[in-house]
Amino acid sequence: MSIYAIGDLHLSMDPKIDKPMDIYGGIWVDHARKVKENCEKKITDNDTLIIAGDISWALKLPDAMADLEWISKLPGKKVCFKGNHDLWWSGIKKLNTLFDDITFMQNDVYMVEKIAICGTRGWICPGTDGFDASDEKIYKRELLRLEASLKAAIAADAQEIIGVMHYSPTNDKKQLSGFTDLFEKYGVKEVVFGHLHGHDAERNKEPFNLNGVTYRLVSLDGIDADPVKLR
Repeated sequence: MSIYAIGDLHLSMDPKIDKPMDIYGGIWVDHARKVKENCEKKITDNDTLIIAGDISWALKLPDAMADLEWISKLPGKKVCFKGNHDLWWSGIKKLNTLFDDITFMQNDVYMVEKIAICGTRGWICPGTDGFDASDEKIYKRELLRLEASLKAAIAADAQEIIGVMHYSPTNDKKQLSGFTDLFEKYGVKEVVFGHLHGHDAERNKEPFNLNGVTYRLVSLDGIDADPVKLR
């Protein structure tokens, strides 16, 4: 039993969605094929794959189904977190009736034996240029969602917690935030996140540590479309 992570699949399998990632070049050329091949090389049906947001470009669930069905065919159990582009994501109860091998996460915990997988979408953090009152409102809501997930892990008697966010849990200066405070408070030792691309992904390829917690970027172009093994 192993646990892997990747973020930012940015899929658009439905022919009605015109969002080709090839225009960004490099790793994004035929990126879904690369992800599929790398998953099939290393992940088994006994393993778990964390997907840290920005799953599909679809705006509505019916248009996202082709992408979700593609994900379902990947090996292992998939644990999905919402990203800022996942506008199709609504009604967590309905989502969790769709597939036996995909769990959509919100205010909850996913257990792999005694290891808890917890997290939330997140938001930009204080200290980010342009952070304003509307950002503060969303940021505080996401803190509540993260703590609800972490409390669920404690209630499940988890021996270890892996944290997951879509947004970075810090600003670009890597200063402490409410998110980092919560991860530290609940004894989390490792957190994965996505969202960053291009030059930002290049600058954040190496994991960093804040107060004993390791933070690791897993956006697709930050890890060359190759899921990272966490456990």
